[in-house]
Amino acid sequence: MGLFNWLFSKGVDFYKLLQEHSDLALKGVQALALYMTTGKYDDGEKVIIIEKEADKKRKELIDELDSTFITPIEREDIYELSSAIDNILDYCETTVKEMEIYELSPTVELREMVDVILRGTELIDKSVYNLDKDKKSAMDYALKAKKLENEMESYYRKYLAELLKNDDIKYILKMREIYRHLSNCADKMDLAGEILGHILVKEI
Repeated sequence: MGLFNWLFSKGVDFYKLLQEHSDLALKGVQALALYMTTGKYDDGEKVIIIEKEADKKRKELIDELDSTFITPIEREDIYELSSAIDNILDYCETTVKEMEIYELSPTVELREMVDVILRGTELIDKSVYNLDKDKKSAMDYALKAKKLENEMESYYRKYLAELLKNDDIKYILKMREIYRHLSNCADKMDLAGEILGHILVKEI
């Protein structure tokens, strides 16, 4: 693309692309929540399929960033928000894959942790949807999502302490990895909320 064409390239709806990416993240977490209920292989595969769809959506967004001069919000903010959203799904996928490799079944503890991520991702999705509509509501959703990271940290410490009382060392090591993935997933949820807040504070 020549410089003239790049400077005056047609407008791209980055809000819509971010919304579509966020929708996929929410669908992926919903699929993970279902998997933690059923433990079925097919339900776990849904998480992996959605993660691949989200990778394609992120590539589309990055390609548009590379070919568009004017963006509605800062280019770096779009990139970082998309990255954080994508990482939520990455940890969901890794959780499923490792549970299958380790031959672990869902537990009440895992369901509780995934529920926190689900509630947080729902809030992130609502915030993204309101970026170009109701900025105050978007900020409110983002802040609420960030607060849930503290709830996850509380669960993580509590359930890890309980896990260490188990006599099966192999089980402890395997399940600790799953706990860690879910904790990291919540960290990325928190980061998405922080980036959204960073974007919005410049616009409200």
